[in-house]
Amino acid sequence: MSLKDWLDNGWLKPHQTDRQEITNLLGIVERDLTDAMLEGLSADWKFGIAYNAALKLCTIMLYTQGYRPENALAHYRTIMALKEIGDGNWEGHAIYLNACRMQRNIMEYDKSNVITADEAIKIIEFSRSFHVEVKHYIQQKYPHLL
Repeated sequence: MSLKDWLDNGWLKPHQTDRQEITNLLGIVERDLTDAMLEGLSADWKFGIAYNAALKLCTIMLYTQGYRPENALAHYRTIMALKEIGDGNWEGHAIYLNACRMQRNIMEYDKSNVITADEAIKIIEFSRSFHVEVKHYIQQKYPHLL
């Protein structure tokens, strides 16, 4: 199913991004990647901060395609849209981040001490690598946005 199909189903709406918006979102990503490494934070919070960075990267990717999610299920749709971007190259990323989304919801809304230190490190490392991939993708496909 294409992003156009998602638009037709009402899951997305058109969105025109610009350099300033992408710069602002990348600034959030960079802040979050730094903050996720702060000493004294619980694994839950480190995970949540790194998840936020990854979600912003997914948002950037969706914005470059000319879309934004509808409000309902916005995190889910933003993440799963990765499957439709870049010739399916990020399908594994979407699957991993959707699992992280579900873990984050539990630790955010239901109970504490859900995330292990290893899980927090894994998403931090993933988000750092994904950050490089997204910037490279934009540089190659949409250099006017950087």
